[in-house]
Amino acid sequence: MNKLFKKSLIAAVILVILGFIAVLIHNRNTAPDVTFTTIEGKEINMVGLKGKVVLVNFWATDCLACVTEMPALVNTYQQYQKKGFEIIAVAMPYDPPAQVLNYVTQKKLPFPVMHDGLAEVTKKFGNVDLTPTTFIFDKQGRLLQRTIGVLDFIKLNQLLSAEFTAKNG
Repeated sequence: MNKLFKKSLIAAVILVILGFIAVLIHNRNTAPDVTFTTIEGKEINMVGLKGKVVLVNFWATDCLACVTEMPALVNTYQQYQKKGFEIIAVAMPYDPPAQVLNYVTQKKLPFPVMHDGLAEVTKKFGNVDLTPTTFIFDKQGRLLQRTIGVLDFIKLNQLLSAEFTAKNG
């Protein structure tokens, strides 16, 4: 009986460890539980975006690459928004809020934009500090892609087309 108890205990410990590892891996590859507060004051919870493909773009008004890719982000948003695509643009904490608001107003950005003044969102996304940095999540909130630097919009369009034409999608 003692040997059986030891074997059962060892098996239980192994199962607990494997379960813990599975949870860590799963959480690392899923969207963080975060609420974006847009510059208009609207709150958007990441959990509430389930069922949509979501692109979260960390950017800054003084980042040339960010400003260069913004028109392509607008075009991509306009192309896929009605299919269930959402973009959230997160301005970096060091970006002056007035400058962000001015840019968003001048460029008439059609998607939600937030200024992460307290660095809460950049922290929850793994301490983002380089711009542009982009995360793309599928309809279940699983990470599809993380890109540091300018997006390859040909590949992005291929990815989005595949997501929106996939079975059960």
